[in-house]
Order: sequence, then structure tokens, then C-alpha cells
Amino acid sequence: MLEEIRSKIVTFHESGFSNSEILKRLKNDKVNPMLIYRTIKRYIETGSVSDRKRIGRPGSARTPALKNSVRCRILRNPRRSMQKMSREFCVNHETMRKLVVEDLGMKSYKRKNVHHLNDSIRHQILFSNEKLFTVEEVSNRQNDRILASRSQDVPDSIKYIDRVQKPLSLIVWAGVSAGSRTHLIFVPQGVKTNSQTHRELVLEPEIASAGEKLFQNHPWTYQQDSAPAHASKVSQGWFREQDRFHKDEWPPSSPDLNPLDYSVWANLESKACEKSHKSLESLKVSLLSEWQKIPQEELRKAVHQFWGRLTSVIHKTGGYIE
Repeated sequence: MLEEIRSKIVTFHESGFSNSEILKRLKNDKVNPMLIYRTIKRYIETGSVSDRKRIGRPGSARTPALKNSVRCRILRNPRRSMQKMSREFCVNHETMRKLVVEDLGMKSYKRKNVHHLNDSIRHQILFSNEKLFTVEEVSNRQNDRILASRSQDVPDSIKYIDRVQKPLSLIVWAGVSAGSRTHLIFVPQGVKTNSQTHRELVLEPEIASAGEKLFQNHPWTYQQDSAPAHASKVSQGWFREQDRFHKDEWPPSSPDLNPLDYSVWANLESKACEKSHKSLESLKVSLLSEWQKIPQEELRKAVHQFWGRLTSVIHKTGGYIE
């Protein structure tokens, strides 16, 4: 096929057609300008359209069998040295390098040193955050579906979800660790969640005694984001009085690095707000009940996801991973 195209190019060339005219006439053969140029150049220099005679011994070392053997060895042990494999397969180092890089499409990556975090440390972190809950029924627009033959057959009571412009709502604070959880703290309606409120409702009643109640006086650390109420002078002054924690140890925004944000809150809301509530008191009762029903094993799994997510955020240089 290639020989035929080359012959056509030479025929048109000898008939006085320019390269651009030859390209137009051979458009259906999907000929590119470089092929036309090289064919004419070869014909002028050698008087033929056949491939030039190659110099040197044909390449034979990087055979399919060798590629497959090297690929299998690397899959079994990615830390294999290319220099060592070149000796094992009796090929030179450059051949092995080209086989791995060019034929197998692999690269050599340096191993990195990271600080080891043992299980005892992993269990001694308390994550906390706040969330706004409303009395309305929670709904997932993507997955909340109704099965029916026709849309008209679905009763209005389940077909539609009532929504109002400003539903009754309350702010809830909670903390979780791999081995424990705090009480739910409800911010009174109408009370602004500033640094003073945060100190009076959260820091003094919950965090001050967390080391004894939740961690049995073992070393522990506290993780929250750098929201204004958390990073304020009042809150940071309280931490200095306790000789504990500093805002520089917290991420500026926590959704990807806080188990409450990426797991626990959604689970609690789906259970406690499965149906709408007529009052805030009804919502509180439901939240308290469902909070205690969450298995500690579920919280432990959510907390342990933090380490993998932290690595992903580092690879994203601080960017979002979801």
C-alpha cells in the first residue's frame, strides 16, 4: 500500500505537479506533506521509492518475550533495579532503560521519607465542628427517587417535599475521635456563634475535660478549622491558658479533612431528618437519639479515613479532593 502511494507521488512529480497539488490529488489516500517531501527527496537521491538499506544489525534485544518477562518482574516487585535486571537478562543497561521507559511506559520514582504515625497517636485526635440543621425533611436530589408506572400515580404526599423560605433551624456542635464522642451541643436560637459563645458553650464545658473523660489523661490533640470563632483572640487565649493547641496546627478549611464534614454529619442528618419536624424540640430529640445510635466502629472508620485524605490533600498541594 505504501509503495503504491509513493509511486503515485513520483508519477505526479514527474508530470510537473507541485507538492501542494499532489497533496490535493491524493487527499483520499490520507497522504501528509511530509510523506510527499520525503518520497520525492528519496527518489531524487536514489532513483527509487523503496526504503533505504539500513546500516547496522537490526534491533533484536527488546523482544516481546523480554518485555513480558520484565513487566511481570516489576509487577511482582516494583523496587527492582534496572541495572540488576539488565544483568539478569544479559542485556546492556541502556537497552533495559529503553525497554522500561519507552516500551513499558514506566518511570523511576524516588521513595519518600514520612513521619511514622503509630496506632496510639491515631486514636488520640479529637475532631470537632458545627452544622446547621433545619426542621425540614432532608433530600438527596440525585438519589431520592420514586418508582411508579406514571408520574400521575404518585401521591402528592411523597411526590413533593415541602420547603419554606426560612425554616426553623439550630446549630449543633459535636466532636468525634476513633474511640469516643462528645455530647451534642445545641446553640440557642438567636445566639450568634462568636468567640465568646464558642468558649462558653464548647471550650469550657467540653474541651477542658476531654482529656480526662474521652482519653483517660493520655496525650491527645484537638483538630478544628480556622473559622473566626475558633481562631479569634478569645479562643486562642483560652488555649494558651490551657497550654494546648494553636491555630497554626489547623487547616484553614476542613471539609476534606474533618470526619464530621465528609462522613458523620451527613449520616446523622439522613437519619434524624428523614421526616420533617413540627418544632425545634422534636428535631433536638431526634438528633440526640440518632447520635447515640451511630456505632463507634462507624466513627472509627471515618476518623481513620483522615490519614489517606490528608495524603491526597498534600498531593493536591492543599487543593480540594472531592
